[in-house]
Amino acid sequence: MASKCRIGVDLGGTKIEVIALGASGAVLARQRTDSPRGSYENTLRSITEAVRWAENEAGTLGTVGVGTPGSVSPFTGELRNANSTWLNGRPLRQDLERRLDRPVRIANDANCFALSEAVDGAGKGANVVFGVIVGTGTGAGIVVNGRVLEGANGIAGEWGHNPLPWPLPEEWPGPACYCGRRGCIETFLSGPGMSADHLAATGEMLDARVIGRRAASGEPACAATLDRYTDRMARALAHVINVLDPDVIVLGGGVSRVTSLRDSVVARWTRHVFSDGVNTPLLAAVHGDAGGVRGAAWLWD
Repeated sequence: MASKCRIGVDLGGTKIEVIALGASGAVLARQRTDSPRGSYENTLRSITEAVRWAENEAGTLGTVGVGTPGSVSPFTGELRNANSTWLNGRPLRQDLERRLDRPVRIANDANCFALSEAVDGAGKGANVVFGVIVGTGTGAGIVVNGRVLEGANGIAGEWGHNPLPWPLPEEWPGPACYCGRRGCIETFLSGPGMSADHLAATGEMLDARVIGRRAASGEPACAATLDRYTDRMARALAHVINVLDPDVIVLGGGVSRVTSLRDSVVARWTRHVFSDGVNTPLLAAVHGDAGGVRGAAWLWD
């Protein structure tokens, strides 16, 4: 085989995606398969098979990076906080290294998304990139000078599990979150969070993208739901600007495709930012749903 490429694996709750990138970032191979649910051993086998397939297609051995739900504990070396609960408490990195016979780098999937956008996406050239995923869940990652910021406890960027800032009376104490707390940003800004809010207000259960389309067409109930959502995102991201003051915020995930969302958020967040102006751009992700798997590959940049 030829010289090494970069292999990235995105380990999702429903799919495993693998990509092989050449030295310039060109895609040499890419594939999605269903993720085995509930079985740690089957997950290990599926990742190993995906890496072998990518190397065979690319005609070269590769470094391996894996994006996962949750994060690796710096205290135990095991995965934690994953909504794919069968992965929690498992030494995923060590087990993959034994199977693949090489070092493996692992990072949170939102960190991988942020890294991808920082390397050659919407945040290219920026010193500090805050990458946000709003979809089935809500996550974020921080990249500083081209490197993922993990933090002393390995949880830098866990924005979705902070409380919604400046809550209104009707938002307190907030919906229950799978993490065991109430009122987390994720419970408001995830796609299911928007759907639950619309259901509570109207009695109608709709997907977040449907709400966005109907709001754009002028349907009052959906427009009101989107208005509440936009205001909450503006407050939540203003908090990030007040603490981190990133050069750019990149927005990805299924909910980010809602028309006019970014412009509406920017129009609202200024009053919550502790500054006399806000220069921070809120940009759409360039790589879309490939950001996570590309970022996993770039862990070896």
